[in-house]
Amino acid sequence: MAGHVQDRWYKTETDPNGKERRVRTDRYGIGMRYRARYIGPDGTEKSKSFPDKQKRLADKWLSNIEADMSRGQYIDPAAGRITFRQYGEKWLAAQTTDHTTRTTVNVHLRLHAFPYIGTRPIDSFRPEHIRDWLKELESALHVSSYRRVIFASVSAVLAAAVDDELLAKNPCKSRSVRAPAPVEPRVRPWSSDRLFAVRSGLPKRYQAMVDLGGGCGLRQGEIFGLAEEHVRHDTGWLHVANQVKVANGHLVFGPPKRGKERDVPLPRRVARVLREHAEEFPPVDVTLPWLKPDGPLVTKRLFFSLTGGGAVRRTDFNTRVWKLALVQAGVIPEPKEGERHQAAREHGMHALRHFYASVLLDAGENIKALSTYLGHSDPGFTLRVYTHLMPSSEGRTRKAVDGMYEARGSASDGPETAPAR
Repeated sequence: MAGHVQDRWYKTETDPNGKERRVRTDRYGIGMRYRARYIGPDGTEKSKSFPDKQKRLADKWLSNIEADMSRGQYIDPAAGRITFRQYGEKWLAAQTTDHTTRTTVNVHLRLHAFPYIGTRPIDSFRPEHIRDWLKELESALHVSSYRRVIFASVSAVLAAAVDDELLAKNPCKSRSVRAPAPVEPRVRPWSSDRLFAVRSGLPKRYQAMVDLGGGCGLRQGEIFGLAEEHVRHDTGWLHVANQVKVANGHLVFGPPKRGKERDVPLPRRVARVLREHAEEFPPVDVTLPWLKPDGPLVTKRLFFSLTGGGAVRRTDFNTRVWKLALVQAGVIPEPKEGERHQAAREHGMHALRHFYASVLLDAGENIKALSTYLGHSDPGFTLRVYTHLMPSSEGRTRKAVDGMYEARGSASDGPETAPAR
């Protein structure tokens, strides 16, 4: 056995005749009677106390400890007593992902995990606890896709606890735990009429943003961060190298999503729009920290800025500029007095990228090229999102066969019939 069980209510003494006998200690009848003790892999003594009449449980506990050690699955009970909140805080502090991602995960845990499961010791987690939490989360948040992202954040924390040998298995990976279902609504791209209607509804200093989104597939932050040096009129390419985003409430410069810089074809019409925009609203120098609020200062000469100078903030733009254009274009209704605009996530600036994808696919561009231009890390993701926009196989089949008939000059009678017998 890995250790031994001490009976703290009795001790062994030797009488004057040299005989050993058990006598009561000063602790007799007080507190936990048994103390299971063993030496852990780190060389320090570990112990756990048990009440009277539970020596068998103490022996079993020691046997389980010994078995875990032999299987390489031992977890220090004291270390495992750290709560999910305590470990989650430590895990968050050690993250090296980009600042925006860390901020998002921080919000997930603090608002939707710590209040529910934050006080539970790490080593006590079982699949049932995750199932119960997911049920409560479902009552609080109706959007399945958002719950799925929060679930992934919690799973990442528990996976790290497994790696740190504080937890034997990640309960989020249990077969009985079902992650919230991904809800990926089918993309319905805007028509060109809607695109230009929204463009007309924007203030003139921001109208060229629509051309960059719908004509080059740039993300919102990439449009806000487009620098003069990255538009190459001589070669017909646009280099996407940075974006403007929010980190802890502060505007910062950062690389494109997942750090993927890319080159995108610059159509002649979009290039002309940018030239005209730059003549009326000359690019201005904007200085922001890089990646995080206390990062090194970087200056970019941006195509788009506020009237008084400074970078465009996503939340302000969406609420005060973009949604007004959606109303003017008839995409969403005008709010009643005292009310906010209707939520319109599917009609955010990301709709411009969907429009760009639909135009390219309709023109016969392949998925791999489209994935590159959009800055996706996996063409398979691009295919899953936009596969329904691709020309259908049955459509290509009809076109191919019809083309063959037209080439033969056949009438509607069909192929030549075989001679009658």
